Amino acid sequence: MSKVRVAAVQMVSAAELATNLQAAARLVAAAAAAGARLVALPENFYCIGRAETDKVRLREPEGRGPIQDFLAHVARKHGVWLVGGTAPLACADERRIRSACLVYDDAGKRVARYDKMHLFRFSAGEERYDEARTLEAGERPVAVASPFATQAAPLDGAGLNPSLQNPYMVAHPPMLYLGYVGLTVPFAFAMGALLSG
Repeated sequence: MSKVRVAAVQMVSAAELATNLQAAARLVAAAAAAGARLVALPENFYCIGRAETDKVRLREPEGRGPIQDFLAHVARKHGVWLVGGTAPLACADERRIRSACLVYDDAGKRVARYDKMHLFRFSAGEERYDEARTLEAGERPVAVASPFATQAAPLDGAGLNPSLQNPYMVAHPPMLYLGYVGLTVPFAFAMGALLSG
C-alpha cells in the first residue's frame, strides 16, 4: 500500500477575512510543496471574530462566495484534496449559519459538504457560550469517496483509532468495514475549551 502525505494546518485566525485567507493560502502552498496530497484547514479558519455574530455577517449562499471560491481555487492551484475546515453557509434563519465542512478534490471541485451537527455549549458561573445562538445544526454525517487507499479494519478495533474501544464511538466500526480511511471533525472551540480547563 502506498503512503499518502496529509497536512493538518494550524493557524491563528483573526477577525479579518482577507488576512485569514492569505494565511491559509500560504500554509496550503507550503503543505503542497512538502508533498501533501490531502490538506485539512481548521474549523473557523476564515474568521475568529470579536463577537459571535461576526461569522454570521460572512455567510455565503450555497455554492458561491469568497470563501468557497478560495477553497476551490487553492485546491485546484496546488493539486491537493482540501478539507475546508468550516465555512459559514446561509440557512433559513438570517441570525444563524450552517458551519459547513467543505471538501474539494484536486481539480477544485466540491465533492462533499458536512454541516456541523454537535454544537458546543459551555456554562461556568458568569461565563457562557452556546453555538446554537449563531449556528444551525446539521442532520447527518457524510462519507466521501476519495482516491486514497483504504486500510483493512483491525479485528480488535484498535490500531486505526484507539478511541474505537470507547462505547460512545459506536459510529466508527461500521465505517471501518465500509472502507474507512480517515475522519475529520471540526471542533476548534471545543478542543480549546477542553485544553484550557
